[in-house]
Amino acid sequence: MKVPRHIAIIMDGNGRWAKRKHLPRIAGHRKGVEAVRKIVKVSSEVGIKVLTLYVFSTENWKRPVSEVKFLMKLLARYIEKEVAELHQRNVRINAVGRLKELPGSLQNLLAKAIEKTKDNKGLILNLAINYGGRQEIIDGIRKIAADLKKGSLKIKDLNEESFSRYLYTAGIPEPDLIIRTSGEKRLSNFLLWQSSYAELYVTETLWPDFDREDLLLALEDYGKRKRKFGRL
Repeated sequence: MKVPRHIAIIMDGNGRWAKRKHLPRIAGHRKGVEAVRKIVKVSSEVGIKVLTLYVFSTENWKRPVSEVKFLMKLLARYIEKEVAELHQRNVRINAVGRLKELPGSLQNLLAKAIEKTKDNKGLILNLAINYGGRQEIIDGIRKIAADLKKGSLKIKDLNEESFSRYLYTAGIPEPDLIIRTSGEKRLSNFLLWQSSYAELYVTETLWPDFDREDLLLALEDYGKRKRKFGRL
């Protein structure tokens, strides 16, 4: 089976999963964490190098305050509870987004998890938190403007490769495959620059139900595709 180097997942459908089961939305988010555990494990086992999960978007702040607070606490609990096992399995934790806007306690947990696992050589678990693709590009342009002003960057040296180094994902290969659960067919402001030649895979499965077999089906589908990158 041809395994992509980098898979990125838009984990959609927690709320719909809960609604179908006549449960509060937070039940869907809790169940979604279980799916994260399964997919991280499978990704590591099959040899994927990078797994990027769209955990919390910049637009998600528009949700009810109570739900946002719950999501922040749920994420903190996940990191606190899972970091030891992830470290033992040689997983390296990384995070991208406007992390400085997150609650201080969550920032500290993330920093400790990243530091603890920084030398691991297995799967890179890349968490997109308070992430937006447009915001990432704007933040990159701001950094470029600052370097141009300082003289550490020259206009003639600016190209696609050098621009990529100013993004949150600098040093991480672009995704080969983007998976979206719940049947929606849009990127939702996710990895807009990086996904220019990514293969897209949409499944009707809601994220809390997404498991090993679902991921393997996505990989099987990916393996049948011929990636041309603009060539014949």
